[in-house]
Amino acid sequence: MKNSTNSPLEKIFPVCHRLVTPEKWNLLVGTLAGNEQWEKLPEAIASQSQNLALPPYLAELATLEAAVWACRNEPVKPPAKTEEKKLNPSLQILNCTWRNLANMLAPEAQQQPAPEPGEETLLVWLGPRSGRVRVQAATADDLLALKITAEQLAIGPTALEFGVAVANMHRVVEEARKKGLILAPEPLLVRDREKFTPQTKEFKRFLTPRVFTLQWHITQACDLNCKHCYDRSSRHTMSLERAFQVLDQLESFCDSRQVRGKVTFTGGNPLLYPQFNTLYRETVKRGFPVGILGNPASRERMEELVAIQAPTFYQVSLEGVPEHNDFVRQAGYFERVLAFLPILKELGIFSQVMLTLTRDNMAQVLPLGEILRDKADLFTFNRLSAVGEGAQLLMPDPAEYQAFLREYMQETGNNPVLGLKDNLINIIRDEKGRKPFGGCTGFGCGAGFNFATLLSDGELHACRKFPSYLGNIYREGLAAAYDSPAGKRYRAGSAGCRSCKLLPACGGCQAVIYSSGLDPAHDRDPYCFYAQAPAQP
Repeated sequence: MKNSTNSPLEKIFPVCHRLVTPEKWNLLVGTLAGNEQWEKLPEAIASQSQNLALPPYLAELATLEAAVWACRNEPVKPPAKTEEKKLNPSLQILNCTWRNLANMLAPEAQQQPAPEPGEETLLVWLGPRSGRVRVQAATADDLLALKITAEQLAIGPTALEFGVAVANMHRVVEEARKKGLILAPEPLLVRDREKFTPQTKEFKRFLTPRVFTLQWHITQACDLNCKHCYDRSSRHTMSLERAFQVLDQLESFCDSRQVRGKVTFTGGNPLLYPQFNTLYRETVKRGFPVGILGNPASRERMEELVAIQAPTFYQVSLEGVPEHNDFVRQAGYFERVLAFLPILKELGIFSQVMLTLTRDNMAQVLPLGEILRDKADLFTFNRLSAVGEGAQLLMPDPAEYQAFLREYMQETGNNPVLGLKDNLINIIRDEKGRKPFGGCTGFGCGAGFNFATLLSDGELHACRKFPSYLGNIYREGLAAAYDSPAGKRYRAGSAGCRSCKLLPACGGCQAVIYSSGLDPAHDRDPYCFYAQAPAQP
């Protein structure tokens, strides 16, 4: 065989060819019966490595280059669509005894770490969207995701068996999907494109969620008597049997819509539900990540949950500095929360603090944020929805709220505990040329879209903060209630936002619109201050 730069073997193995002398290269390729035996070059290199004093890693590098060539030129192309989660059929897994081999293929290889002895697994695959060959050293998360998918492991039972967080297992699979290592069906929860038309590519990601969250008010029982409580009505406590039926419906709904489910238990105080631990374990076993919106609990109570599996987060509420908070919630409650937060930190549970913003406590938000610095993992707020007991409280003045929001956004750069939640923050981000964020539910106002609220008597609402009835899960079922005309109406949001650039990530707050005496289907959030907002129809 001629030692020509146009030789197919030199195209297949360009790095190997560059690393050996022409004489040695000719000896190696001379052992092959022709170009059609290119796959045997790694074997030839291994057999001649000592005789020709070749780099000790060269045979494995040749195996890698052969895999890249095969993936690029003889690909098993990933299908455009799939009806089930599965491995990318183009994926090749190479178990190597040398590390950093992938660096040798990079254009800037001389600036990368050189090969060194050590076990490493390399992944070679064809990107399903880009059509380009990708090569990378597999991480532990990659290998876990591939194992879960290849062996069709049930995430819930596997997580409980090995003590791995359900949320982490979902995360590694999702990251592998984003890389293209795993193929998955497209989710079927999609915004109405006639009503939600992204004007720039930054907003396209808010049209299709891959997670559906059920905020589950498992009981009305509560050990507090807050002045802004949305619902203090008497409702039947859900039996454990019916609670398991809800999980059945949630599983079926998520499977049929090709999304992952997530459960947030709340109440009342969810820990007062008589069989909470049993329901909590079953929810985790079904593969649903679980968060808790509740009140402070004892360390022993939290250890019971951690023994099953730590919640993805635990959220408590504060309504301002101590005096005001205890007036709204209960005497001594502020100190109870501050004593509880270290328990969450010690147990490795992500801690969130939520404030319901009113005219009376708006000026206390940033001072409270300073108190919570280094004590909580996240502090956010929601504007008051003046329904239920909250109708007795005052909503902030819109102009004053805008000024507060701008001050809050400035302070987020100085205090890491301050989080973003209100959809209207996207107005300020747009003014500053920054990318939009997901707002209240990660998809703007997600009422009845990627989020729904289940009450203890089976009522399903688009949002807990205002009456937004979709149906009863006992009678109509979750899927039918979600697909109801009411569900479509809440998902559509306000006609007043229809042509707004920010709509996919915003939509204002339907609860605030409602509690301001306006129509969530027609009127825009009265606190909206977007200069480019469309004229109200």
